[in-house]
Order: sequence, then C-alpha cells, then structure tokens
Amino acid sequence: MSARDWIEKDFYRELGVTSDASADDIKKSYRKLARELHPDANPGDAKAETRFKAVSEAYGVLSDTSKRKQYDEARRLFSGGGGFPGGFGTGGFDVGDLFGRQGGQPPGGAGGLGDLLGGLFNRRAGASASATRPRRGEDVETDVRIDFTEAVKGATVPMRLSSPAACGTCSGSGARPGTTARTCANCGGAGLVTRSQGAFAFSEPCTDCRGTGRIVDDPCPECGGDGVSTKSRTLTIRIPSGVDDGQRIRLAGQGEPGRNNGPNGDLFVRVHVNPHPLFGRSGNDLTLNVPVTFPELALGTTLTVPTLEGKVTLKVPAGTASGRVLRAKAKGIAKRDGQVGDLLITLTVAVPNNMDAAAREALENYASATAEHDPRAELNALLEKRSV
Repeated sequence: MSARDWIEKDFYRELGVTSDASADDIKKSYRKLARELHPDANPGDAKAETRFKAVSEAYGVLSDTSKRKQYDEARRLFSGGGGFPGGFGTGGFDVGDLFGRQGGQPPGGAGGLGDLLGGLFNRRAGASASATRPRRGEDVETDVRIDFTEAVKGATVPMRLSSPAACGTCSGSGARPGTTARTCANCGGAGLVTRSQGAFAFSEPCTDCRGTGRIVDDPCPECGGDGVSTKSRTLTIRIPSGVDDGQRIRLAGQGEPGRNNGPNGDLFVRVHVNPHPLFGRSGNDLTLNVPVTFPELALGTTLTVPTLEGKVTLKVPAGTASGRVLRAKAKGIAKRDGQVGDLLITLTVAVPNNMDAAAREALENYASATAEHDPRAELNALLEKRSV
C-alpha cells in the first residue's frame, strides 16, 4: 500500500460501511464482497479482480484495531492539505514522504505513523532506527467452502489466493536483478534527518530516500521498486477432520511478506461447510432424523439406517415414543485428539397424506378399540385444575 493510499483512499467507502461501523459490520461487509468479487467466482473479469484487491486492502487496514486508529488519525491530520496541526509545515516535501513510498506501506507497518510522529518531536527514544528495523508482514484472511463429508473426515483443498507477496523478479529488494539499493547518503540509512528550529530540535523523514534509508537507482520492472507485488498463487490447505463451520485454520508464514528481512505474516483460512441432505451435527455427534410408522413404534421393529461410513442396524423396542433418540456408538466424528462421537437417530412418526378404504377402516377400528385410552389425560387434568 502506498503512502497516498494510506491517507487518501476511503477504505470505509470501499467496504460500503460508515466510519463508525463496528468490527463485526466491517467483517460481514468484507466477507460478502469477497465472495462476490473473488477471482474464482469471476473468471476473466479484470474489473472484479481489481475490486477484490481493493476490498482486501481496505479490510487489511480496518480489521486491525491499531491500524484503523492510525488510519483515522492520518485522515484527520492530513485531509486539510498535508500540514501538521498547530501551524507546523511539512517542510516542502510531499505528505507521502512521511510514510516512505519505496517501502510500499507506512514504515513499520501498522505502527508507521505513530513511530514517525513520535520521532518528529523527539518523543520516542531510538526512533531513527524505526525505518530500517525488520518488520513482520501483515496477516491475511481468506475463506474456503467445503462439503459436509470433507469437514467430518478431513480433506486437502487447493485454493487460489490473490495477495501481496515478495516480488519474484527482485526477491523483494526492489532493485532490478543484477543491481542493489544503496544506503542513503543524506540520512546515513536512518531514514530520518534532524534539524534545529529555535529552541526545538526535531526529526523529519529524509526527502532523498523518502524515509526508507535506501535509494533504488534502478527499480525492478515488475514491482517498480516496491519489493512487493500482488499476484495469484495456488496453495494446498490441509483441512483437519472434525473442523467446525466458521473455524479458522492458520498457515504460518503464508501471509504478506515482511520488511527489511522481517518474518512473513500468517494466512488465516476461515472454513465454511455446506449442509448435508441427511446428516446434521452436534459437537462430535452426527444427527439423523428417521421417519417410522406408528405400528413400528407400537409393536417394535428393526431399522437399518445410513451412516457416513455405510449403514447400521438398530432395534426399536415395542412401545417406543415418537421423538425418541437412539444412539449408534462411535458412528460420529473422529477428531485428531482421538475422541469419537456417536450417531444420534431421532425417530419420528410419518403420517400418510392419503389412505385407501381398507387402511382407513383398519385405523377406525383401532381408534374404536382404544377409545378408553386418553393420551392427554395429564394435560386435561391440568387444564381443569387451572379453570377452577
């Protein structure tokens, strides 16, 4: 992200939310837009891919509490023309120099603005080293959708991801292959220069190297000297068995590249599970609704029901009530810690929509034979008691 992006882009408008939107609203809006604009859902649509990158960039700032706070502060400080509050000018250099364009983002990632403003008025000891010290790359979050069976048993899923990565041509140096960046002679590689003004001595970003401490005389043709380029890459993700819908999987070091030889960020993959036409889930247990007839419950029977691994046979005792739950041991979800759930089978009476004359006559004879039995006796007694 360039310095002008940090200050001038309206990330809230990019995500379709207001500046006072909650973190949950920002996340919901991002997920909706990411699903609609993802390159896999819009093959060959360059406009959708550009919007997808812009939405991802905006979410990368607004989803991080610290970065969002500094982004808001930066917009308030510089939206009026680039001057500091209280009448201090920028000394003639572009406000983008405050952050340093060659680094591709504010120096120090999320802490860039705070570090530099602190150093500007000598409020942070050692601030001159902030431009060149190693910085960890930002974390990246994406989504993947899998089938119910894959969530239960685990799966290996290929996924195409568009995100910032170290430039493959210059290996992240920003310089054309065969050349190297040189240390800035003006600031000695510190990225800041100190000058006195009356009773004050303060530091400001070096205008020669734009605060990076390095000067690239011959920029890389692929990344333009930034050292980072947005590209599509294919990753293979191992989904563990028993993963829950909405669970996040962390892939260490697969996020955005670090700065100044800092470590890469992480990639977090949020898993969405498609529902199964037959089975549901309750923790480690699988659930299944099985229709039965009244005679099967009244007289007892033996049922054969499906499982994810095949089938199982269960005995239904005579006089079983509708809604009774039977348990098939160890036919549920096996997790990596060795725990295995059960299959919970709910029996529900299926009432026929139409009956022929013989069936109706038989049912009427049964109703006549059991007329003295009142299944609602306790309920009626309670109603009578309350009406007294």
